[in-house]
Amino acid sequence: MDEVLLRSLIPGVLGILVRRGADFAAAEDAVQDALVEALRAWPADPPRDARGWLVTVAWHRFLDARRADAARRRREDLVDEEPAPGPASGVDDTLQLYFLCAHPSLTPSSAVALTLRAVGGLTTRQIARAYLVPEATMAQRISRAKRTVADSGVSPAHGGPPARAKPRVGEDPGARGRFDRPGDVATVLRVLYLVFNEGYSGDVDLAAEAVRLTRRLAAAVDHPEAAGLLALMLLHHARRAARTAPDGGLVPLTEQDRGRWDTALIAEGVEILQAALARDRLGEFQAQAAIAALHADAPTAEETDWAQIVEWYDELARLTGSPVVRLNRAVAVGEADGPRAGLAALAELDASLPRHTAVAAYLHERDGDPATAARLYAEAALKAPDLAERDHLTRQAARLNTRRRP
Repeated sequence: MDEVLLRSLIPGVLGILVRRGADFAAAEDAVQDALVEALRAWPADPPRDARGWLVTVAWHRFLDARRADAARRRREDLVDEEPAPGPASGVDDTLQLYFLCAHPSLTPSSAVALTLRAVGGLTTRQIARAYLVPEATMAQRISRAKRTVADSGVSPAHGGPPARAKPRVGEDPGARGRFDRPGDVATVLRVLYLVFNEGYSGDVDLAAEAVRLTRRLAAAVDHPEAAGLLALMLLHHARRAARTAPDGGLVPLTEQDRGRWDTALIAEGVEILQAALARDRLGEFQAQAAIAALHADAPTAEETDWAQIVEWYDELARLTGSPVVRLNRAVAVGEADGPRAGLAALAELDASLPRHTAVAAYLHERDGDPATAARLYAEAALKAPDLAERDHLTRQAARLNTRRRP
């Protein structure tokens, strides 16, 4: 049984059921039932059309559930409109699911968890592990999110005619899909960004899927921030091969082998970013992408244009008001104007911020104070959110302590 194949089929199957009129929660339950049946039946009798098989079984599970639910007789008309058997539609409904999962009534964490389950195909256990919460807690969170989406009544069957992006000349209108938008584009962008970050560092790779969906979104909507997010993803994704050492340890940006960066992705990201910036509708993803582009443009870490990066962090802070942005700005100030200036910028921020202690350790090391830096690296390791970062900070502390021994 090919689990990767099954996971890749989930969004399309779920999207077809929703497009046929199934409410989101019932459709997701029906798809899960179909997956269980596939695990049972496929080893002995694999289907020729795996996606079509799943659609047929899931649709029948949905209809069976509707027939058994006397309180939902208003859906009886769906029973009389069962589509004829045949190959599943080739339309990709995955992006439609992102808009459903980004419903404005959901919290960001619930939207991401529901997206990882419904679109990414992760199990509840995998999502719970990523969020470091008990599986039962995550199951409740996902169930509540599904009910919220279902109770909103937003689907092609209930929300009116779908919004369509105008097709290009000579383009098949169906190739661009059709999207109902209960959540606005900004919310969907935020969910895609969070999914990309989850896939970038997690044990299940969703980064490439996030890039694919952001490409579709950028092509389907007239929104410069969609292009900005795509550029940001491509520029970060281009450095992926250099981010970890052979032993799995983190490699800081300044120490990465730039020969391992994907220059084609960098060139594409820069081109997309330049076109978005030319529209003069700056947003936070464009500003983040500009910072990433400046890092990618430097032949060596020493040649990084830190002064311009500080300027972009100023823009980003103005757009977001985020203390985390100001924390990253302190690092850039330390590189552009010296570690004392960076420490002065850091002193203006709340010391309880995530990574504040790690940044202080780095700037003290740059300032020639290894004893303070080693102590702060050790403190930061205790606060690290994941094992890889904890291991990296512990090694930094050990390295400085070793140097100080006579």
